[in-house]
Amino acid sequence: MKNIFEKKVVDELIERINKLTPKSTGIWGKMNVAQMLAHCNVSYEMVYTDKHPKPKGPMKLMLKLFVKPTVVNEKPYKKNSRTAPAFLIVDNRDFDKEKKRLIDHLIKTQELGEDHFHNKESNSFGPLTITEWNNLFYKHLNHHLEQFGV
Repeated sequence: MKNIFEKKVVDELIERINKLTPKSTGIWGKMNVAQMLAHCNVSYEMVYTDKHPKPKGPMKLMLKLFVKPTVVNEKPYKKNSRTAPAFLIVDNRDFDKEKKRLIDHLIKTQELGEDHFHNKESNSFGPLTITEWNNLFYKHLNHHLEQFGV
C-alpha cells in the first residue's frame, strides 16, 4: 500500500484528483463526482472536526470487531460495498469546494506526518497504528478515484 504520509504519494493523489471534472462519471456506484469528493472528506472530518459524534456502547464494539479489520487492512474494497451512515452523501455538493477540501485534508495529513497519527484515537475504531491510519486513508481514497477512472 502506498504511504499517504509521503509527499510524492500525496502529490500523485492530488494529480489524480485534478483530473476529475464536474462532469466526471463513476464506473460503478450511485454518487456523482461532487458527492464522492464529499464522501472522501468524511474520513478527514472525523479526524479534524467534531462534526461526527463518536459511536458508543454496542455500536462502538461492533465497529471495532467487524468493520475495523476490513477498513484498516490492505485488501482493496469491493465495488458497491455498503457505506456507513455517516459517509452517505445524498444531497448536492459543490464540486470545487469539495475538491479543495479534500486536497487541503491530504496536504494537512501528510504535513502532520506519521508521528502525529501514531496510536491516535480513531472516531470509530479506537487507537490505530500508523499503518492502519495509512491504509484507512489511502485505500478509501484510491478506491473512489478508481471508481471515477482516475
